[in-house]
Amino acid sequence: MDENVLAGLEGSEDAGVYRLAPDLALVQTVDFFTPIVDDPKTFGRAAATNSLSDVYAMGGRPLTAMNIVCFPTKRLGLAPLRAILEGGMEVVRDAGAVLVGGHSVEDDEPKYGLAVTGLVHPDRIMTNAGLEPGDRLILTKKVGTGVIATALKGGLASRSEIDEMVGVMCTLNRAASEVAVSFGTRACTDVTGFGLAGHLVEMAAASRCKILVHADRIPLLSGALQWASMGLLPGGAHANRKYFGAWIDIAPRLSLERVDLMFDPQTSGGLVLGVPKELAGKVLEALHQRGVSDASEIGEALEKDPVGRLEIA
Repeated sequence: MDENVLAGLEGSEDAGVYRLAPDLALVQTVDFFTPIVDDPKTFGRAAATNSLSDVYAMGGRPLTAMNIVCFPTKRLGLAPLRAILEGGMEVVRDAGAVLVGGHSVEDDEPKYGLAVTGLVHPDRIMTNAGLEPGDRLILTKKVGTGVIATALKGGLASRSEIDEMVGVMCTLNRAASEVAVSFGTRACTDVTGFGLAGHLVEMAAASRCKILVHADRIPLLSGALQWASMGLLPGGAHANRKYFGAWIDIAPRLSLERVDLMFDPQTSGGLVLGVPKELAGKVLEALHQRGVSDASEIGEALEKDPVGRLEIA
């Protein structure tokens, strides 16, 4: 390892960080996935938003992006691909970054995402390992995209539920990250494929803290509880619970559907911020003022724990 690697394989961080100078570090990340919605442009926007999120989770500012494309052009033609790339380009522009190229391959299944490079001050990096006992946990977006997407595939989700899910997936975490950095926040992760519970376990392990989260304080997408109660869960939710369950204690009083949503894999989910107790109210107020209206305090870091466990109450 190089001493200039400030974030890498350890701690399950969201992106790699490499120090270039005493006051400048490079943030690097890559992410792509298969379509979660039918509309190509919306898919492009969601995928690009998701890719950029890892830079924001580290407290960085996206600088450049490169397209990663797998697409069956012989079967679907170029029109849908153009729409996907246009959607991604719009999001890159909204993030204040520039698209500098990319790579494409012919593939039977469409896939799209970005490789993103950003900048961050070495002393202002946010990581999974930044939690301290007493810190309050703030979640910045609603949960339930995996369940709503599953209902959508089954032709069951309503138009309003789909629109709300798309709105969440296509909202950049830029404002939330900038607020967090302005308060000197050191602990952060973004909620994606491992679900809220999985990413909290990663934070607990990296910070060597026990985490308590209140399931009834988690903001949920409309319809998420209803569809979860009917068993409309993506396969990833079951895989997440099976893998992370060994580090989690769940209160018996909680309903099955509310617990299931803790493991629901998210697409372009929100940030979880760990902030000192005395700053929690001010951070929430600042987030709401910046338009992060769903930001909610959902739990806290408890005592130090060499293993790092999560308690869902």
